[in-house]
Amino acid sequence: MTEGWPECQGEVINGAYPLRDFLGGSDHSAVFLTECKAQNVATAAIKIVPAERVTLAQLSHWRTAAGLSHPRLIRLLDAGLCQLGGRQFLFVVMEYAEQTLAQVLPHRALTADEVQELVFPTLDALAFLHRKNLVQGQLKPANFLVVNDQLKLASDTVRPADEPRASVAERSVYDPPEARSGKLSPAGDMWALGITMVEALTQRLPAWPDEGSETACLPTTLASTFVDTVQRCLSQNPASRPTATDLEAQFKHAPPASVVSVPQPVVPEAQRRAAPPPELPKQRSLVRTIAAVFILFAAVWAGLHLFHSPPNSQQSPASTVQPSSQQIAGAPPAASLSPETPLSAPLGVSAPSSGAKSRESKPAPARPVSRRAAQPAQPLADASPSVVYEQIPTVPRSARETIHGHVKVAVLVIVDRTGNVIDALLENPGPSSYFAGLAREAARKWRFAPADNQDSREWLLRFEFARGGTTAHATTRS
Repeated sequence: MTEGWPECQGEVINGAYPLRDFLGGSDHSAVFLTECKAQNVATAAIKIVPAERVTLAQLSHWRTAAGLSHPRLIRLLDAGLCQLGGRQFLFVVMEYAEQTLAQVLPHRALTADEVQELVFPTLDALAFLHRKNLVQGQLKPANFLVVNDQLKLASDTVRPADEPRASVAERSVYDPPEARSGKLSPAGDMWALGITMVEALTQRLPAWPDEGSETACLPTTLASTFVDTVQRCLSQNPASRPTATDLEAQFKHAPPASVVSVPQPVVPEAQRRAAPPPELPKQRSLVRTIAAVFILFAAVWAGLHLFHSPPNSQQSPASTVQPSSQQIAGAPPAASLSPETPLSAPLGVSAPSSGAKSRESKPAPARPVSRRAAQPAQPLADASPSVVYEQIPTVPRSARETIHGHVKVAVLVIVDRTGNVIDALLENPGPSSYFAGLAREAARKWRFAPADNQDSREWLLRFEFARGGTTAHATTRS
């Protein structure tokens, strides 16, 4: 069946669901692009399964899942029976997902912050299912999906807890030890979540010294903040595993994984005594007020001076004042050029485009663009014409005060032919995953000039964080 699935393209399921692009398949099932006119969904996914591979109870499970409503579960639109080539199939129509975690992990591991962000919606969805005496049943990277920048769990695997496990399904590392008895339970979902967390953080799976061993051997690169949680999820005894609600409460009160306590330098007693007392808030406010008045007078004087200059006089290039991007007549505000949408999907970046060049390719001559700002940057008016918009990370004051010297982060972005960033990879994350996350999130919002002759291009964005502000520097890779 695996080789024959693409031949089904062009068929129409029950006169309503055309099988368009073949997305993937196995001996067990195949997935195609389709549409669902009944629910006004132009792009959906349809899975078809040979009837001999499952029982008719599967159809009941799909219809139960279709009645669920949760923002972190893939919506099931329809399910039923059909005929193809004289054979009977079961089918389910669902939301189309642009990406899965399984597509990201071959390219890079997730950061501790990203996994924390991934865990929150996952636990929310699992707690919702478990309260209804349902289980997700197959929690693994391929079933962590992204739909419109939102993380969602596959729901075509949902079934009642304590139902016998299908005998035709092959066991995998994501199945808990008790799966040998053929029973599904919420504790089994927690085992699978523990396996997935290890794989997401390290690109490796945990191992056990021997069958029945209580303690798993975890990769040495696993972030220490997750070790205890993972070990509890991977307990051989289902009753010893935490519930989804337990972990929700734990992660809700846990500090961000990237928060690092930075020791402050020890100042000698004599130096402390000699140091001037800190300014009071009123003094700082007064200084800012005086500075603002001075700048206002200076601007008025400069305007009058220019207004009364002789019409034939010319200013030297060094004295010419260039207007900022927001002073240019007719220029729209930055938000209208690049609206900032919050990234709800913790996967962070997409898998590299198939047309993108290898990261090891030889860099082309660099065309630098740099800018310093403590707040998000405005659209560029006087920089390289290739960069249309740059985003400078906004760093909270409390975080800036932890910086000693400079924190440097390099992000490789893949740019499509229209100039939008379709992928952002950490080339050099630097010493702090917190600042690396800020840099990568900002990098996704950059915009570049269109290039009709290239499907994709690579730019290297170098961010430098300091107490006084943040700089961004871009060089092209292709």
